[in-house]
Amino acid sequence: MRILWHGHACFEVIAEEGSLVLDPYAPDSVPGLGPLALTADAVLCSHGHSDHNCREAVRLTGRTCGIDVSCIDTWHDDVQGAKRGPNRIHILKAEGLTVIHLGDLGCALSPDEAERMKNPDVLMIPVGGYYTIDAAQAAAVAERLQPRVVLPMHYRGRTGEGRTFGYDVISEAGAFRKLCRNPVDYAGNMIEVSGSTPEQTAFLMPG
Repeated sequence: MRILWHGHACFEVIAEEGSLVLDPYAPDSVPGLGPLALTADAVLCSHGHSDHNCREAVRLTGRTCGIDVSCIDTWHDDVQGAKRGPNRIHILKAEGLTVIHLGDLGCALSPDEAERMKNPDVLMIPVGGYYTIDAAQAAAVAERLQPRVVLPMHYRGRTGEGRTFGYDVISEAGAFRKLCRNPVDYAGNMIEVSGSTPEQTAFLMPG
């Protein structure tokens, strides 16, 4: 399975069963990130904000996506959506792997939710705070769920070309890096994941 991070919370998952894009952002909605032009079998969005819900940025192939998808509905904040509304977690299953995208999670997970997501192969988790859980909360969630590969997202950083991206009010990934397990820096925006991929926190770099 190949996973590409296009910045912010947008990931592209390419598996034997099909391909899909998670949380594509609209042009000019995320500072420092250019417009998306992606192709996939399906597109999934965690909520309706423009930096997560630009479905028109993904050209659909017309093929049926064979990736199994289930959802858990949570909140974008810690007051049951009163500030920022709902958030949907997507759980993907393909090639014998489980991949979880937490979207803009802003609340604590219930015991039942955490149990349902225990021990995934890949966890895509926001770490920048302000709009979502922060670095310390993200580290606690990762410790609770025990994923094999962690992919931090929704933070302020730099592209491979040296441009800064992300909102000023959210944090860089440094705080999470100090708390995470086995940090590994990737020169590009792609990671290949299989059953033998070692435990790591993979810091990808969008182009």
